[in-house]
Amino acid sequence: MDSKAIMDKEERVRTARSLFKQGYNCCQAVVLAYSDLAGCDKELLAGLASGFGGGMGRMRQVCGCVSGMTLLCGMMSPACDPGKMDERRKNYALVQKLAGAFRNEAGSIICSELLSSSGVHPSTDASPSERTEHYYHKRPCEELVALAASIVADEISGHDQ
Repeated sequence: MDSKAIMDKEERVRTARSLFKQGYNCCQAVVLAYSDLAGCDKELLAGLASGFGGGMGRMRQVCGCVSGMTLLCGMMSPACDPGKMDERRKNYALVQKLAGAFRNEAGSIICSELLSSSGVHPSTDASPSERTEHYYHKRPCEELVALAASIVADEISGHDQ
């Protein structure tokens, strides 16, 4: 990622929130907030991130926000050659660092736990939920998207979480 093109943290967070409110899933919102740094088409990024919403296809496993940060770690610290163990170690360390920061703030990286702590009893039905005001009001997802975007901004700018 090209750190010269960095928007300020508040703009990244606003963008991620806005994308989520437009109907993008949590993973897509986090990744697309950094699309200018990715070096590829927004539609491609949205497609790559599409299956990670709802804790991976609404299975309520790893939160899509964390999956979005993980995808961005692949851009910040790529490990493309399987023989370069140091690159893989650095990538995994970055994933663990960002996921740890998210867990410290949110209490978990598991979608079902994050939803349940807000009184939402998640369904694993494959049908996406209708995006209504009630949906946005009841779920912590918009705040979690903002948290993930903020953590990534801090990492890019060199600030510790």
